[in-house]
Amino acid sequence: MITITFADRETEKHALAFLIGRFSGRVLRSGEHLVPEAALKALANQNIPFSVGGKKSINR
Repeated sequence: MITITFADRETEKHALAFLIGRFSGRVLRSGEHLVPEAALKALANQNIPFSVGGKKSINR
């Protein structure tokens, strides 16, 4: 999973609306989002700007 962030709340809401139902993920307390690598390409194809933080594993 990859951590990503969005510049503002409107972009974040738009991105989440697009991602829901297409990809699994999580929102961390820090405000970062954990998404699969495939979601990065999908967001880019939709021209939704985001910043990549890095790879993380999910501890359950």
